Amino acid sequence: MNKQTFSNINRSETVRKMKTDAYDLLVIGGGITGAGIALDAVTRGMKVALVEMQDFAAGTSSRSTKLVHGGLRYLKQFEVKMVAEVGKERAIVYENGPHVTTPEWMLLPIHKGGTFGKFSTSVGLRVYDFLAGVKKSEKRKMLSREAALQKEPLVKKDGLQGGGYYVEYRTDDARLTIEVMKEAVQRGAHVLNYAKANQFIYQNKQIIGVHIGDLLSGEAFPVKAKKVVNAAGPWVDQVRGNDYAKNNKELRLTKGVHLVISQEKFPLKQAIYFDTPDKRMVFAIPRDGKTYVGTTDTFFDGDKANPKMTKEDRDYILKAIHFMFPEVKVAKEDVESSWAGVRPLIYEEGKDPSEISRKDEVWEAESGLITIAGGKLTGYRKMAETVVNLVAERITESGSPRYKGCQTKHLPISGGDFGGSAQMERYVESFESKAAAVGLPAEVGREIAQKYGTNAEIILKYVKTNKTNLPSKIYAELQYAIDHEMVYKPVDFFIRRTGALFFDRSWVNEWKKPVIDHMGKSLGWKKEEFAQYTAELEKELKDAVEPVDIQ
Repeated sequence: MNKQTFSNINRSETVRKMKTDAYDLLVIGGGITGAGIALDAVTRGMKVALVEMQDFAAGTSSRSTKLVHGGLRYLKQFEVKMVAEVGKERAIVYENGPHVTTPEWMLLPIHKGGTFGKFSTSVGLRVYDFLAGVKKSEKRKMLSREAALQKEPLVKKDGLQGGGYYVEYRTDDARLTIEVMKEAVQRGAHVLNYAKANQFIYQNKQIIGVHIGDLLSGEAFPVKAKKVVNAAGPWVDQVRGNDYAKNNKELRLTKGVHLVISQEKFPLKQAIYFDTPDKRMVFAIPRDGKTYVGTTDTFFDGDKANPKMTKEDRDYILKAIHFMFPEVKVAKEDVESSWAGVRPLIYEEGKDPSEISRKDEVWEAESGLITIAGGKLTGYRKMAETVVNLVAERITESGSPRYKGCQTKHLPISGGDFGGSAQMERYVESFESKAAAVGLPAEVGREIAQKYGTNAEIILKYVKTNKTNLPSKIYAELQYAIDHEMVYKPVDFFIRRTGALFFDRSWVNEWKKPVIDHMGKSLGWKKEEFAQYTAELEKELKDAVEPVDIQ
């Protein structure tokens, strides 16, 4: 295995390699789709580079509902093939990374006059189980009114007839992306965040590379590759706009907002998928002492890098909470945090945002540029397989060697090497005692093992060697993120490596200054970078609770 470093401490070395090496594949975009493509390609024997103009997962891949879900609602739109595919993929994603994906039972309350009736829910969930190949222990159950209320007493009692009970998989979307990317890097891929794809390089009207702008150093350099894949998510059309070859496909962006509320104000026991007054469906999910609720679905034409919650978004979700949980008295002041993401969907004329298909599409331009758009988090591995099959086919046509077939179906991602999900609990328990041996409470050891999986051993080494004023766990997580997870800015750490800005704002406020100081020293920031990155973090903290007027 060709070991690479995944750290901005070695950034100049990564840039040097990218300038001089000749690649089989260059991927533009470091969200879950790009990460999946890089991992699939490198495990087949391709030489791979990837660039991302923000941080990894900074776009849609850190702003989802944080579910690797089977797409039950797509049955309503008769997208049977999609339900079957993403349902089966869900289990694969879980097996390959059980530390970033957790099975969670979901209650679908059935109310008189609601979207799902008792019969349609029973049939729908049975079809869902069949299509998705759901394992026996996770097959759906139908609950009586009393049993549904026992699972979640806060649900609206008026008109309640019962409930469907089925399994979804909760995930940390940004950490899933990072772990896939780390695995690709460990296997030899060269990747760079804060590196923007600018002009294409052509030979005989075919793309043979891209001019890259390093957004941290200001340097510009070319990267040469036999094939270039555009996996830029919401920016797919901008990347295609740099190419002479045009086609008639067009993206339409829709925005989804989630609110985070303390369990003290909204003590939800059970994850719920429920009706809104306007007959859409949203999720309410308990996590880390909070309840988060979403999502909205509205067309979006604003700043793709900074989608935000508006007053309308916030009021819509609060109204949905009051509709389904009438005893819960939450007001706008109780919103502790929020996030907004944009979904890049293939435009279909005359359809409402919620009706536009979530299926992915791949297309090729005359220039050789391959673009992938649409799709869902759950289907990332399968989407990558489809794209890399095409890349392999095209490279092989030009007389290059044949590559192996897809290797990722049973390939643990970074931190997921337990020998299967069934072995994870045993690992976590043994790690608790290791953590206790270096003075960490057992519950902290458990938390570290559940979050970092088999990489938790490295975190423990940092705990032992902490010589800073930071508490050992914070130091260990931060230094690990610097050395092994390519953070450069405080927002990378507080949003995408830990999720704390969404789920523990008080912790971010308490530790932001010492974390910023340590990052700046470790990464050699200039004086103006300290000011710039501090202001950036403050803006994110403010925007998470204060709605913007219009978007």
